[in-house]
Amino acid sequence: MRIFAISLKTTNMRKSLGLIIALVILTSGTFAQLNNNDQQRSTWQLNTITTAVPFLQISPDSRSGALGDAGVALSPDANATFWNAAKLAFVEEDVELSLSYSPWLRALVNDMSLAYLSGYKRVSKNQTIGGALRYFTLGNITFTDEVGTQIRDFKPNEFSLDMSFGQKFSEVLSGGIAIRYIYSNLTGGQNVLGADSRPGMGVAADVSVFYTNKRLQVNGRDARLNIGANIGNVGNKMRYTNSDKRDFIPTNLKLGTAFTVDLDKYNQVTALVDFNKLLVPTPPRYSIDGDSILAGMNPDVGVATGMVQSFYDAPGDVDNEGNIIPGTVFKEELREINIGGGFEYWYDQQFAFRTGYFYENYTKGNRQFITLGAGLKYQVLTIDMSYLISTTQQNPLANTLRFTMRFALGAGDGNDEEPTE
Repeated sequence: MRIFAISLKTTNMRKSLGLIIALVILTSGTFAQLNNNDQQRSTWQLNTITTAVPFLQISPDSRSGALGDAGVALSPDANATFWNAAKLAFVEEDVELSLSYSPWLRALVNDMSLAYLSGYKRVSKNQTIGGALRYFTLGNITFTDEVGTQIRDFKPNEFSLDMSFGQKFSEVLSGGIAIRYIYSNLTGGQNVLGADSRPGMGVAADVSVFYTNKRLQVNGRDARLNIGANIGNVGNKMRYTNSDKRDFIPTNLKLGTAFTVDLDKYNQVTALVDFNKLLVPTPPRYSIDGDSILAGMNPDVGVATGMVQSFYDAPGDVDNEGNIIPGTVFKEELREINIGGGFEYWYDQQFAFRTGYFYENYTKGNRQFITLGAGLKYQVLTIDMSYLISTTQQNPLANTLRFTMRFALGAGDGNDEEPTE
């Protein structure tokens, strides 16, 4: 038996490693406690929020996918259009392209996947434009009639096309916008329940801000604090038939922060966390006959009203007589906030290791998983990989490797330098 050992030759390296381990243990303990609280509060009632085109919420790139699906305040790269367009104003390269591929339900089928192509071009010191194409294929589907007779085969697909812009307002603050066209063809015009279906189409926009302070110090080490916010997918409701029934798209508020410390000349670690909340109405509690609302608010409202209403329309939990249990309304609003975060370690800006955790309350979908990943940078090429381990129910990305390749096609002009007074 061979025993391999790595010698830590300096005191600083020992302290740095100890700090990283302590942060990982602390974060793991926090999320574990959240999970335990879920299991203890079995009286909570399921009330999942659903929207059209949920593929818009899937983390497309492997870097953030390895960090608990967090990225609104992560250092900018070619995938900033999805996370926070304002980050584009602080990119380091003139041009960068990124291509990501994520198998979907790979344990069950082999023809479902999500592909994401994105990039940016810096047009001036303070302005950058970006773009992205997201394509989601659901594989081959066979339509049958009521008695099981085959009608046709069809390959449902969805895609979105984005254009984004980031503007630097100062050396520490920027803003961004993104415009998105959405297309969703799930039935190919097939008659469904007596109604002729059609592709769903829509237009949406993102508005975001980004703050970065590169002049911090932690025990004599250089540090950086990033804060980001993004209100995404603000757009029209979508419908798939000629009826008046329309569904909200996943308008979402992302808030996050990332803190980076240069441990020494070669080692760098980043800790980050994101908070996410859907800005669409929460389903109310209906009576048994479905004719009246026992608790909550009417979800059949406009987009703007639905966004505002989403902060206070949770119905709470009701007892057997249909009465709201005191104190549960505000608690349900808090349960609608998803938390994702993790740690990223870089060695000499060439090798990266990442880990994270994502938490969603079990009454709102129960997505809870651990993420792992690695990155390799060689000259103009960066390759990122991520792996998801579900800790609750089966996840479509569970036990699946995801890949991202990024290409830097232009040298930077010092946009990442320290701000001068």
